[in-house]
Amino acid sequence: MTTAPGGGRYGEAVFRPGQAGEGERIDVGALVYDDLTMARLRALGAGPGWRCLDVGAGTGTVSRRLLDEAGVASVLAVDRDVRFLTERPGLEVLEADITADPDSIRGRFRLVHARFVLMHLSEHDRMITALAGLVEPGGVLVLSDAVDLTSDRTPGTPYSTVMRAMWQGLRATIGTDVSWVPSYPQLLRGAGLVSVAAEIHVPPLLPGSPISRFWADTWERSRAAMLATGLVDDAAVDTAVRYLDSDECAALSAGMLTAWGHKPEAENAR
Repeated sequence: MTTAPGGGRYGEAVFRPGQAGEGERIDVGALVYDDLTMARLRALGAGPGWRCLDVGAGTGTVSRRLLDEAGVASVLAVDRDVRFLTERPGLEVLEADITADPDSIRGRFRLVHARFVLMHLSEHDRMITALAGLVEPGGVLVLSDAVDLTSDRTPGTPYSTVMRAMWQGLRATIGTDVSWVPSYPQLLRGAGLVSVAAEIHVPPLLPGSPISRFWADTWERSRAAMLATGLVDDAAVDTAVRYLDSDECAALSAGMLTAWGHKPEAENAR
């Protein structure tokens, strides 16, 4: 189970599902990334006959699109809080905490998918190994998480200042850590997967765009954690929100790294 230095977890200290508008915030993020996720999953073969597992399914946009667009046979959508998920033909919903009880998920799947989940969890090697164990021989594990593109050489802007405070504040408050995300390919190989590859997408920050709206809402919901770092004050956060929605904005959003690996078919012979 993930415990941050401050003792909190995602969905408890920050980004509580019961907080007004949280489902909408998740859906705005889905507007940014769902097309990319679906293109990758379909390129990997997701389609008729596939039994799929969507870990940390959120509001279920990927789960539903797997059924409606890829035509998979079934999807098991798992989350610690399933208030935003609704069962329908082909879509089963399971409320479970895989960090505390990996055995709560039964069986194996042709596709195991998790997006913006593991970055909030600890014991990364153990979690990736557990997810790889849920992939059937010949199946694929697909993981996506954020990569921070700010660095010491990034020009100082209201955006970069607040993003640094956000990552530091979330790490202290709920344990979010994106520093290890570029290690995905090696971790997948270490879990026994083959044909491992990865890609990064960086959505453009444009005034009024879904990604700009997503960051503005995310900053508002994590404002207390950001202020606690001492790196920003309320005025700095407000300035960054205005900067995002202006023609002056010239910055790189955090990227989404997607990595995948296949379970060897040879396991059939074991």
